[in-house]
Amino acid sequence: MTIDNGDFVRVNFTGKIKDTDEVFDTTYEEIAEEAEIFDVKKAYKPIPIVVGGNHLLPAIEEAIIGLEEGDKKTIEVDSDNAFGPRDHSLIQLVPMREFKKQGMTPVQGMKIQSDGETGKILTVNGGRVKIDFNHELAGKDLVYEVEVTEIIEDEKDKIKSMIELHYANSNVDVEKTEIDIVDGVANIKLDEMAKFDQQPYMDITFARFRIAKDIWDNIDEINNVNFIDSFEKKEETEDEEEAEE
Repeated sequence: MTIDNGDFVRVNFTGKIKDTDEVFDTTYEEIAEEAEIFDVKKAYKPIPIVVGGNHLLPAIEEAIIGLEEGDKKTIEVDSDNAFGPRDHSLIQLVPMREFKKQGMTPVQGMKIQSDGETGKILTVNGGRVKIDFNHELAGKDLVYEVEVTEIIEDEKDKIKSMIELHYANSNVDVEKTEIDIVDGVANIKLDEMAKFDQQPYMDITFARFRIAKDIWDNIDEINNVNFIDSFEKKEETEDEEEAEE
């Protein structure tokens, strides 16, 4: 089976800056450690995507069309099709007093958030701070080494793969998800631990929307997705009753 748009697949990849061969992202733990970019909060394993779903750079998703499970491919992506050219208007000078108002001490290399954008402090000089709001990879040509580890064919496994992709909670076991598909409706009951998620409510809602959209956009027989949160009363056992007494 060859990959086409709308297929659910799992891929491993390593991304490098073409000019320097520097690794900036990878799904392999050993490569992350060698490149000194290992993140203890990240799970190093093949990631699920929908081809054409903009889960990776479009140039990468287009390049794996026609591959088969187990295939590997090296993909070069120029800066225009990666993270775009560098925009000098995104390099800003900010008065030091603005940082003092926030109780912050700016340091070269520090990353900050402003109006939803991430910037990196380039210099701190006297009363001014130079901040670059360009993406760190803007203006750089990239090389990705990609391996297709699985083509997902079972409908319930496709749904689970999107939960794994979008629902960022390491305490939730995707395999404990209960899925029932009836008359075009997918009813999803997540692992019990999802009920105790401490993420902001809007983040959880947005994650569920993205899961639902990927499902109804790419699984023809499903046009409605329900997330079911139920709290069942459990009968006390004799041991529990005795403990209360």
